[in-house]
Amino acid sequence: MSGFVFAEKPIRIEEGDGVYLYDDSGTEYLDAGASYACVPLGHGHEAVQTAVRDQLDRLTYVQASYPVGVRTELYELLADTAPGDIGKTWLCNSGTEANEAALKFARAATGEGQTKIIATMQGFHGRTMGALSTTWKDKYKKPYEPLVGDVDFVPYGDADAVREAVDDETAAVIVEPIQGEGGINPPTKEFLEAAREATDEAGAALVFDEVQTGMGRTGTLWAAEWTGVVPDMLTTAKGLGNGLPVGATLCRDWVAEDYGSHASTFSGGPVISAAAKATVETVRGEDLPAHAADVGAYLREELAGTLENAREVRGEGLMVGVEVKRGANRYLKQLAMDHQVLALPAGRTVVRLLPPLTLERKHADRIVEAMAEVVG
Repeated sequence: MSGFVFAEKPIRIEEGDGVYLYDDSGTEYLDAGASYACVPLGHGHEAVQTAVRDQLDRLTYVQASYPVGVRTELYELLADTAPGDIGKTWLCNSGTEANEAALKFARAATGEGQTKIIATMQGFHGRTMGALSTTWKDKYKKPYEPLVGDVDFVPYGDADAVREAVDDETAAVIVEPIQGEGGINPPTKEFLEAAREATDEAGAALVFDEVQTGMGRTGTLWAAEWTGVVPDMLTTAKGLGNGLPVGATLCRDWVAEDYGSHASTFSGGPVISAAAKATVETVRGEDLPAHAADVGAYLREELAGTLENAREVRGEGLMVGVEVKRGANRYLKQLAMDHQVLALPAGRTVVRLLPPLTLERKHADRIVEAMAEVVG
């Protein structure tokens, strides 16, 4: 008997084009969630489609110890885009793998006895055993305990707490520049600066989890750019392949030199590398981060001015959270079924909007109109 492990939604999606998805009856939906920020260029973008087809015709797969031109070009491209002096890349298949690698790299590269990881309350870093250990919510963790130990949590945004938590036993602090699953929570500049100073003093690694904030989502290619803080590692996934499964851990040299023995069979396969390269080139070439900043500011302003019953509208770029007074899921169902707008939750009381970065103001207006009907 066939089946599935997790619950499916009652809409059978069959096609996608730009900011739209279509179900099996041909009904059009505005994709205001981009499947958790996975398609920054929108659905079916020709640059990525062409790159994948061309690479399939030449070489589908060879493991990463054999250099391949498109993978090497992706390494160089990511190094060129990365903040500060981050220059080395390890490729994988997902965000949780990228974070798992970062945690392992930190323990391998720091001093003997430095095993502790500092994470944040309400943070989310993945579902594998190591990454899950740094994820806050019990609903994700309880069924799998005991997890990997030696993880301490501090309140997100509390500069004094992170300074106090980091000591000579700390291997890494891992933090989202904006919390996604936790409720679209922006940081304070002081908090990120305190994490940077504390890890420098302890010889520990600062890890920015940009799995969701990367690829132009928050108005710059990497959120680290507008925070003004350069981490030792930056993890990315979701939007990196515009819908194809790829993640990356970007590292400073001192981490890469002593990364240990971490590896993956499918690290940087040629087809996936071609998709990621085309995605990054297009995001940069079409200046989509600046577009996201402009349309995102417009969307947030319109939502804040229209939704009288919302508690708060917050975020950066096209990473937007609308905090509502009741459970978010009831609103998400109404948005989808009554207004054909697909959005996401971020905790129990936040409607999360992560549309493709190609979203235009006319699309933003449709989102605002639907939200006004449902929430307002």
